[in-house]
Amino acid sequence: MAKQDYYEILGISKSASQAEIKKAYRKMAIKYHPDKNPDDKDAEEKFKLAAEAYEILSDENKKARYDQYGHAAFEGGHGGFGGGGMNMDDIFSQFGDIFGGAFGGGFGGFGGGGHRQARVKGSNLRIRVKLTLEEIAKGVEKKVKVRRKVQAEGVTYKTCSTCNGTGQQMRVTNTILGRMQTATTCGTCHGAGEMLDKKPSGADAQGMIVKEETVSINIPEGVTEGVQLKVGGKGNEAPGKNSIPGDLLVLIEEVPHDTLKREGSNIHYDLYINFSEAVLGTSKEIDTVTGKVKIKVDAGTQSGKILRLKGKGLPSIERYGHGDFLIHINVWTPQELTKDQRKFFEEVQEEENFSPNPQKSDKSFFEKVKDMFS
Repeated sequence: MAKQDYYEILGISKSASQAEIKKAYRKMAIKYHPDKNPDDKDAEEKFKLAAEAYEILSDENKKARYDQYGHAAFEGGHGGFGGGGMNMDDIFSQFGDIFGGAFGGGFGGFGGGGHRQARVKGSNLRIRVKLTLEEIAKGVEKKVKVRRKVQAEGVTYKTCSTCNGTGQQMRVTNTILGRMQTATTCGTCHGAGEMLDKKPSGADAQGMIVKEETVSINIPEGVTEGVQLKVGGKGNEAPGKNSIPGDLLVLIEEVPHDTLKREGSNIHYDLYINFSEAVLGTSKEIDTVTGKVKIKVDAGTQSGKILRLKGKGLPSIERYGHGDFLIHINVWTPQELTKDQRKFFEEVQEEENFSPNPQKSDKSFFEKVKDMFS
């Protein structure tokens, strides 16, 4: 079944401003909020769809990719690329401020109406993962060791006595307009609605310990330097039985290749051949990012010629095919000659077919570069 268009979900046009996008999302989110539609699965699904649409359209970069490629730009559910699979905790954590005062209480959890206990989220962790071109070409699973804060075994928490579990304190202020009541985050539990009850030996003041854990990261093919992936729930935990862990943010670093140079999804390779090979023609075996290929170099090939192996480059991160593998021919001129070799070249250098005679069909270096980017 085809996914519904994000603009249709929010009831806006593609030319809508960020303010209009935010207003449309807030209207839908309030309409289908779980507190207003308890046990209504259809309303819950529409609530999630609205949040998914807002996640993409409120981000200028994601919106541009969606406008160009549609849902295909975010298929696969890879962390850091948005779209799909959002749960209620994600929604309230990311967009809770959108609701303002439309509902009472904090927006860390949902259900039950009135003042809700906030669900505190642990802090995110950030790591760097280095990838080779070969790993980027095929995608790879990386296992990394992460030191993260977790709740100590045996720790218990109790309802905060200051806010009675709501995570908020109500304050009454006298103003020239009369008495005004405002809600602020509880200073005792910091909005969690819970406080430490029993702390095991070795735990810190919040009942937490540091634990080393091996985390598996599935990295999609075609990622680029600087891309950040998200592994949900593998960041630091937070204190409290109703808390949720933060995320592990993975920054991609690309290891430079010895012989290949990346340019987007295209790969460039410098092939050096000797003068005889350029004159007589030859065949060569080339290592690409996906394996070896055999190429033919025609007789009379000029230095600077570019051979294009279509589709032998890297996959597009948006899943729109593969780039090309571009082989740059360089004719190696010998720097030292024997007496007989020198005599041969002295005899033929005045021959007509040894004189440069470029044809109109022979493109200049700048024309070749232009063709590469067209």
